[in-house]
Amino acid sequence: MYLKSPYPDVPPVPETNAHNVFFNRPEQAAWPDYTAQIDALTGTRRSFRELVERIRLGATALGTPASQGGQVGLRDGGGGDEIVGIMSHNSMDYVTLVHALLAITTPFALISSYSTPFELKHALQLSKVTSLFVNATLLPLALPVAKELGLSTNKIYILGGKVKGRKSFAEMIEDARRRDLPILEPLHAKKDTLAYLVFSSGTSGLPKELVSSFTAVMISHGNIIYSIAQAVIIGTATAEVYTPPPPKTPEGIPVGLGFLPMYHSYGLHTYAFRCFLSPMTFVILPQWDIDLAFKAIPQYRVTSLGMVPSVIHQVVNHPDVEKVDFSSIQALGSGAAHLPLELERKFAALAPADAVFVIGYGMSEATIAAIAQPFPGSLNGHLKKNPESTGVLLPGMQARIVRDDGSDAGVNEVGELYLRSENIALGYWNKEKATRENFVDGWLRTGDRFRADGEGYFYFADRAKDTLKVSGTQVSPMEIETVLLAEPRGLVTDTTVIGVSGGRTTDEEVPRAWVVLSEAGKALGAAATIRELEAWHRKNLSRYKWLRGGIEVVEEVGVFMFKEGKSRLRRRDFDIQIPKSPTGKVLRRVLKAKYEHQAATKAMGKL
Repeated sequence: MYLKSPYPDVPPVPETNAHNVFFNRPEQAAWPDYTAQIDALTGTRRSFRELVERIRLGATALGTPASQGGQVGLRDGGGGDEIVGIMSHNSMDYVTLVHALLAITTPFALISSYSTPFELKHALQLSKVTSLFVNATLLPLALPVAKELGLSTNKIYILGGKVKGRKSFAEMIEDARRRDLPILEPLHAKKDTLAYLVFSSGTSGLPKELVSSFTAVMISHGNIIYSIAQAVIIGTATAEVYTPPPPKTPEGIPVGLGFLPMYHSYGLHTYAFRCFLSPMTFVILPQWDIDLAFKAIPQYRVTSLGMVPSVIHQVVNHPDVEKVDFSSIQALGSGAAHLPLELERKFAALAPADAVFVIGYGMSEATIAAIAQPFPGSLNGHLKKNPESTGVLLPGMQARIVRDDGSDAGVNEVGELYLRSENIALGYWNKEKATRENFVDGWLRTGDRFRADGEGYFYFADRAKDTLKVSGTQVSPMEIETVLLAEPRGLVTDTTVIGVSGGRTTDEEVPRAWVVLSEAGKALGAAATIRELEAWHRKNLSRYKWLRGGIEVVEEVGVFMFKEGKSRLRRRDFDIQIPKSPTGKVLRRVLKAKYEHQAATKAMGKL
């Protein structure tokens, strides 16, 4: 099945530096010098013009040749082989550094601030980073890994915080200001000029464990500009039928909450790119902290909340959620992972009734997004709100729904989603085999299973690689999860279903569920709840979909890291939840590995 976006086509992308799209537009000269950023921990504010000045000073400090007073000399010798690693928690200067590097066309690799030494080692090896900016709290982790790989410790700089004897990005900016270095103009970039590398959670071509650790998606300046053009077209179509009320904020402009990690596409594009299409303030958190978020939302009259399902789950189930004033919220959004409809409804109920809720589907390989719910009535009434749908294709995008045998699926038939557009990535960095397997004849294989109706609306089915085959029949974990969450007494608040060993053959897997008990489930007790869920899902699902791998109650307490004082990060327990990444994706491999280890140990004990 072949589909095309219902929106107007995207005009040709210019051959220019993406930095110019955000900071060199003529209309920006008339903008007020609004507050662009607020540090949620310290209350420090930075205006738009202060931010622009820091970006230009930062680009000058990084790009000026060392022989002419530059601090780093990234452009010495043309700078063609330089790749800068960024491993830091969110901060105002994370945005500054990103745009400084874009301006001098030096690609950067976005490295998770949650990396273990093992993960950091392989990220550095794959990306071939030549210098590294790290948060001061992460320096003890980064130094030994860098030494092991032969990366000069003189090439490791500080982004956020101070370390005696080591240069920081903030000091480089001040040095360029003090010495009055000639400001570098943004360098020319072509559409295919590499902008950054982002480590992907993977598509269908490789095992998830391998892809998530060792595959970096190449995003170009043209990819970024095209994705911005898509957002502008959607915004224009929406504005024809909807005018949001003026924000009741001190400066009369929207205010967002920036807690999603900027090393992830969702956070990067939301807090570093799209926020500069029109005046907007972002209150930046180092990472997700529900107490700090609940305080910041009413304090700064936050109008926009872009979330991920795991955070939404935590928010709606928090005992203090009813005490939080969400009355300023005008727009809600969710991405990065599938959001169950019931969870969407609970989240939407927190905000005023006229708040807009946008659900979308995206991936790093599509720069940020590919499908999104349209505003009802857009395009002369052609587009409508369909709560059960993920949405329609973004402007300029084409899609196919493909059967397992490679043929095109029919209307409402589930198959793998293929995408084609100019926002599709260049490929995988230094991974030719993975690129060939996942970028096929101009189409990106997403590894996700969808169906599409006759009007061009898409419905998420499951991850292709998560789909099980039991007794020769395909089984969707998501379908089982939906049934468990629909148990009439509401005994569980979250669940995930994964294939585990236990089938009739050595390579066949059977479904096993992990569940988080609600208050009703806790009152009933784990054993009784499991019995109820067993009976419920067997009543509502065909026999081959039954949970032959069993049901397990999650009892481990989740954690997040929060900042105490000036630099120290501490651990805090917050909730019982299914293990998930900071961007909300279930860590299926962690659950599966733990189960298989326990099963193997138990089997050995019987010998």
